Amino acid sequence: MSTLNATWGWLTDPAHWSGDDGIRHRLLQHLLLTLVCLLVSCLIALPVALVLGHLGKGGALAVNISNAGRAVPTFAVLVLLLLTPVGRWGEGPTVVALVLFAAPPLLTNAYVGMREVDRSVVRAARGMGMTGRQVLFRVELPLALPMIVNGVRIAAVQLVATATIAALAGGGGLGRIITAGFNLASTPQVVAGALLVAVVALLVEGVFEVAGRLAPTWVRGGR
Repeated sequence: MSTLNATWGWLTDPAHWSGDDGIRHRLLQHLLLTLVCLLVSCLIALPVALVLGHLGKGGALAVNISNAGRAVPTFAVLVLLLLTPVGRWGEGPTVVALVLFAAPPLLTNAYVGMREVDRSVVRAARGMGMTGRQVLFRVELPLALPMIVNGVRIAAVQLVATATIAALAGGGGLGRIITAGFNLASTPQVVAGALLVAVVALLVEGVFEVAGRLAPTWVRGGR
């Protein structure tokens, strides 16, 4: 209980919430890094998944390759990037490593969602004279949206938890609280940093859950 009490005392100390090293500033850095990496991942992975899912060609290979990439630890990717010219780009190595980490669930879910669209509906749309673009955006994409959103949710929660590695490359975020705690041999600070990351991840999960409940039935995948 002493560690928990000390952790609570550290979190409730106003001095730990202000300044460049304070919780408030580190939290904003963490959320910004997560948001940037999520947006970049979506811009890269989703168009590829939608096109491959629409065409029905090459998607399985792309999904298998992206899933194989999950076997490579994000920390290892970060270390390798630090040894390349990318390592001189400030937050560049961290962003690249996290984007590579977030891409697989986005690609997989979007592709599977596209391919699970009822083919009879697609054929009916084509029979009505719809072009390939119209079928993609007016039929397949809306029906695949629940799976796509689920992929975004998974990627967002994973990014919040993994963005702590930014501290290892000299970046910001809640990971700096944890690494500073290790440097100071302060167990309460380490536990507090880990607790903050866990709470933020749960809040992000909760935001997606609430948004899903408030969304129209067709977005949630209902009938």
